[in-house]
Amino acid sequence: MEHHFFAYLYRMRYIERWSLMRSTVRENVAEHSFHVSLLTHVLCTIGNEVFGRSWPTDRVVSMALFHDATEVITGDIPTPVKHHNPHILRNFRELEQLAADKLVQMIPGELRHAYEPLILGPADPELARIVKAADLLDAYLKCAAELSAGNREFGTAKKQIEQSITELNMPEVEYFLTRLAPSLEKTLDELSD
Repeated sequence: MEHHFFAYLYRMRYIERWSLMRSTVRENVAEHSFHVSLLTHVLCTIGNEVFGRSWPTDRVVSMALFHDATEVITGDIPTPVKHHNPHILRNFRELEQLAADKLVQMIPGELRHAYEPLILGPADPELARIVKAADLLDAYLKCAAELSAGNREFGTAKKQIEQSITELNMPEVEYFLTRLAPSLEKTLDELSD
């Protein structure tokens, strides 16, 4: 019997993000998932090494890697559409759950226990919050890059994302934004100096 789980996951590279926005650099869900995984790793590392937490880095990074897996079925629904009203958001969450259930059924039975929690979502809200922070940071960095390239299209989105990041109230995020993020806006020549 064939199992199509990984064939679907490999299709994340075809799903474009920011579809309602004019972008100077296009981004797909596979790239985004990689970046969110990197950011999750650094947030966990900052939390554990600087703020004395004991977050399970490997587990949280695995969660991040799969955090948008359902988009291979649903596509990337833009945030303004999802959050237009509570009815749309509720229906989207139901659609997301159906997509997650469908993906889980594609996993061979003997492997399902390892992937099911990653697809269906975390049981631990604190760990989910770390992935959410990394997801927001990646969106923030995308907005900053677009604005640096002269694309004002992302100005409002950046302000909204900054507000969401502030509401998380995570010192790990503040550490990243003040000590690591500024270099992401530099050119290669500036980084080489």
